Amino acid sequence: MALIRCDFNSKALELSTSMTVLLPDGVSEPPPVLYLLHGLTDDHTAWTRYTSVERYAAERGLAVVMPQVHRSFYANEAYGMRFWDFLSAELPETVGRLFRVSARREDTFVAGLSMGGYGAIKWALREPERFAAAATLSGALDLAYIQEHDLRPHMRALVARVFADRHVAGGDEDLMHLVRVADRASAPQLRLRCGTEDHLLAQNRRFVQACATAGVELDAEFGPGGHAWDYWDEQLPAVLDWLPIKR
Repeated sequence: MALIRCDFNSKALELSTSMTVLLPDGVSEPPPVLYLLHGLTDDHTAWTRYTSVERYAAERGLAVVMPQVHRSFYANEAYGMRFWDFLSAELPETVGRLFRVSARREDTFVAGLSMGGYGAIKWALREPERFAAAATLSGALDLAYIQEHDLRPHMRALVARVFADRHVAGGDEDLMHLVRVADRASAPQLRLRCGTEDHLLAQNRRFVQACATAGVELDAEFGPGGHAWDYWDEQLPAVLDWLPIKR
């Protein structure tokens, strides 16, 4: 397995940025690829620092792309940079240009934790033609609730910087809305895992209910665990085994 730190210039962000990439050895065909998204307080190195993702990916012949998006909620910020444009358009194009990975939908997946879990599901629901499967671990899945009801000063300041006077509810940043308008026939496979001691548990339960109401299939399960790396490292191999990889 090759572990690559890739520093490159982003036109969408108008600056140089970084991603960490894992590439399997000894494969004759371009390998399937997982875009693995970080959480609010992390960066592109977090998954390799705090989990055994390199070993897990090597065992499955899977390429993994871990981009850096700071505290953006994977959105085009009102007062900042165009991280949604970077994620959804520029990043896959850059990966395809620089690395030998499969570009087929059936070989392309996305997953993330916390803010990254939100980003993964948002990307999959907004661009279902790109992904065969998407997974969220301990996702911050009800951003409209966070915008309207999270009174912590640092979160109010963050949401104001990213969205300003843009209301999340009912728009393309609102997962509950995206589920309601999703085409069930073309939606990727979806998986949700969250610990019962996680402070985001209620948000995850609301997303499960929204999927059930909309008739969108979701593999959801709750069990012991908090908002912590030991839980995510335990869950990650099961996520990778769940991906519809042609082995």
